[in-house]
Order: sequence, then structure tokens, then C-alpha cells
Amino acid sequence: MPQDLILQKKLNSATLIIMIAALVILDQVTKYIIKTSMYLGQSFQVIGDFFRITYVENPGMAFGVRITNSTVFLALSLIAAVLVFYYLFRLRKENWPLQLALVFIASGAIGNLTDRFLNGKVVDFLDFEFFDIHIPAFSVLGVRFSGYDMTRWPVFNVADMAVTGGMIIIIFYLLFIGDPLKTGQKSSLESTNG
Repeated sequence: MPQDLILQKKLNSATLIIMIAALVILDQVTKYIIKTSMYLGQSFQVIGDFFRITYVENPGMAFGVRITNSTVFLALSLIAAVLVFYYLFRLRKENWPLQLALVFIASGAIGNLTDRFLNGKVVDFLDFEFFDIHIPAFSVLGVRFSGYDMTRWPVFNVADMAVTGGMIIIIFYLLFIGDPLKTGQKSSLESTNG
């Protein structure tokens, strides 16, 4: 089928590197603009309360999760980045959707690691109101969980969007095409063509 042939196309290494560089530059330029044109905590509406630009600095991980030991935190961040690049290298000859996902994840990792190394924290500024999350308190096997309320989504940046987009592509890839790392197993895409 023609759509299967389109999915099997591959991006060359130069294209992958250019895409990673472009996304990292976009991430860093947008963070620089925010840092130099706004003060910490400043916020302004773009589309009412739905979309705001809000300048915050996140010393922790995604969604504000913190690890108090900065050396441990940087080490974990580096390990995660090395694993991403390892998979990018292993899967560099896969078809373009998976390559694109890995480009997004790698560029996001580089963008946020750059902030962590240079500033010790990450600049976030994209502030959306999607929907509230309310998880009531509950107990499982005698362990009590206090519940969770989120009335506004955490503020994020271009690098975070790239990582999230890459993970979404990988999830769909695994669900609909198959796991490319399983040796001896053809993906559903390959098995329909061969």
C-alpha cells in the first residue's frame, strides 16, 4: 500500500542533526526572549485565561518534582539523555515516524539540560488552562494516598513540548506498528508488505 511505503521512508543523519539543532535553537531562543523581556513571575494573557505567557524557573523535574541533591539530579538527567541518544543511535535506520520521535526527545533533553548546566534551573513560560484534575484520597492495601488536585496545568517550554510530542509518537508507534527493538519480530508495517 502507498501509505505503508511512506511510513517506511527514512531520514538521513544530516537531516536528523539539522532537525535536532533547529529545535534546540528554537527552545533556547524562546527562553532567552522570556528571560530578557519579562521579570520572574510576570504573566500576560494571550488568549484569555486559556493561554498565558508566564515566566517561571523550575529547579526540579517535569511538573515541578524536585530532587534536593543537585548532583544526583544532574546525574539522573545525564543518564536519561545518554539513554535517549543510545536509542537514537540504535534506531537511526528505522522509519521516519520513530526517527522524528527520537529527534523530538533528544532536542528536548538537550534544551533542558543546557538550562540546568548553565543556570541550575529551566525557564518555563507556556501556561495553558486545559482541564482540572481531581483525584480523591484513597487507600490501597492499607496504604493511604492523599489525593491530588491540579486546577491549572504546570507551565512548560518548547523542550517539554518536544519531549511530550516524541513520547506520544512512540506510544502510537508501539501500539500500531510494533516494537522495533524486538529482535526477530517484524513490525506490523513490515509484515503487511512482506
